Amino acid sequence: MQPESHAPGVGTATMVPSPFSVLDDTASYAAAVEEFLSAPSSATVPVWTGGRADLAASVERSVSLYGEVSRPVARTYGIVLKPEALPAGLVSLIAPCARTWLGEDELGAALLDELWARQTDGGVYTLLIAGLYEHFTVDLIWPLVRAAARRPEVRLTFLTGRDAASLAWFTAKQYVHTASDVRELGMFTGVDRGFVHSGVHVRDERGLETADVKTEILDTRWRRLFLQGHGKDDSLNLADFTICGLNEAVARDNALIAPICATTGLCYKPMDKLIQLRDVRAAEVVLSSCNNSPFSDAAVYDPKYQLMLNAIDGTAKDIVGAISVHDSGRAENSAWTQAALAHASSVSALNTSIGKAEAFPAYVHFGMGDDTGVAPEPPDIAPEPLLLTTAARLTAYLAGGLLSPNNPLRTRFGKLAAKVENQVSRRDLAVHQDRTATLRSLVDDLQSLDMAVATQFVKDPDNELSNCFAYFGDRSRIDMDSISHIRCQCGRPAERYIRRSLVPTALDTEGIVCTRCGDVAFRLPNSPALLLHTDEVATQGSTLQVRVAVREARPGILRAGLFFAAYGREECTITPDLRKVRIGASGEGEAEFTLTLAPDMACQGYYMTAYAVQDLAVSIARRNFGVVPAR
Repeated sequence: MQPESHAPGVGTATMVPSPFSVLDDTASYAAAVEEFLSAPSSATVPVWTGGRADLAASVERSVSLYGEVSRPVARTYGIVLKPEALPAGLVSLIAPCARTWLGEDELGAALLDELWARQTDGGVYTLLIAGLYEHFTVDLIWPLVRAAARRPEVRLTFLTGRDAASLAWFTAKQYVHTASDVRELGMFTGVDRGFVHSGVHVRDERGLETADVKTEILDTRWRRLFLQGHGKDDSLNLADFTICGLNEAVARDNALIAPICATTGLCYKPMDKLIQLRDVRAAEVVLSSCNNSPFSDAAVYDPKYQLMLNAIDGTAKDIVGAISVHDSGRAENSAWTQAALAHASSVSALNTSIGKAEAFPAYVHFGMGDDTGVAPEPPDIAPEPLLLTTAARLTAYLAGGLLSPNNPLRTRFGKLAAKVENQVSRRDLAVHQDRTATLRSLVDDLQSLDMAVATQFVKDPDNELSNCFAYFGDRSRIDMDSISHIRCQCGRPAERYIRRSLVPTALDTEGIVCTRCGDVAFRLPNSPALLLHTDEVATQGSTLQVRVAVREARPGILRAGLFFAAYGREECTITPDLRKVRIGASGEGEAEFTLTLAPDMACQGYYMTAYAVQDLAVSIARRNFGVVPAR
């Protein structure tokens, strides 16, 4: 074979010999494989093409990507599916790819447990499944893929091809290393807007609309190439550009469904923007669309049009594809770029990232990989508890009937609800991985709204929010396991309990009821608890101090106030209207108020109520109080 120049993406070309030798007949191939495997030093890797010109062209094209020849790092275990369907030379070339070969009859979900039991060092072990694509069926392979997805100690990889010649070519590529001057990392995404990452050539959703994507992809030698867009098993969309899975050199199976081009000769996208995946020069290709690497009996289209099979027929020695639907996004894109820069496993990074969002494994690895790096631990993109608490409270306030349609709080609550709903989305969490600014903004919003809520209590203690505990309680049931026996501030027995909401428009509430004082406290879970400290009896015209002790609050700021029973409210004054209370790390704080009674105030029993507002939760505590005649 004539050597091809090693041409970097941009720069001067250098001439290197091909690491491959092409053979058309199986006898010559078998002899060449035997000689290759017994050679004391590196030689060219035999490639049997079965007379397929498309594979010979891919061999030619691959010369610019690969250099050193050596045996792949053997997997711990391996299984060949239907080895009798493969030429002897190919079976021999596959043999060094695993240290221990197992029988087909051992393949199943339980295999991983059996292999783990064989491990003496308790470390990671690898499993290779090799065979023709037609034998990669759902019932055979899917249980293994599903089981491996939750087993971090297992690395599962595949060698396959549409026919024996494709598999022979794909296997041969496992014996070569990516040339040292092939360094370019690329990401082309039709679904992620605004993503950038130093060290990686990125074309995001907007960039695809203006760039000559076809030229960029085809004229560059890629060490790793990540392609993300919508599509099926035959194509992947990058704006108006289409990554195409069609292999014109392969026979059509008329019994199977085919895309529109099979009958019209036309594509559903512009013909001049088709990018033949087999023509792309990339050592690793990641196909991040749905169903681009389906099981043979779960494919939509004839294998002639399969993206993954076309990639195998092309230059890539490693292909990461999706066997089903998935909702990858910014989190996976970030995980992949970091793995690529660290020379770490693409499939591990992607599956680790998406594993918390999908109920099933999304990506599989075709090829054996020579990535030895360790990817950074992906960030925890779970939303902060305060965001979720805020969202739940806003939902209850806005979606139910607690607040009337014209309540002035509704507009502000609605704006914050829309903001928080976006901030808990998986994309926003991935985009804003430094959560400092998000949390600071949330706390600022909450403090402003807390002040608005507290101001309503100052204007009218019997406002709509003051009825929240009755409203929520009416749509809840007592959690009998939550009942605990405590002492009221008055010293008598009391019961603490939790009511569990039955509908999303109500919230759980905690209450305390005293055998003497009645309902003495209400709060929402994860909100402040209050106690009132003051004299239980005062004379007409007297002035006394009321101290409100706050416990179990979030460190930060809350607003606290005090109001008197409605039937005595006109005969007393409370100052100040509100207190701004700073809560320390202990979750505790206090506020003092001055209660002044009118000289002619009716002598009888009253009660006073303290309230605190923090993070849109209102907490209240009541204290019985008596007025006696002045002496």
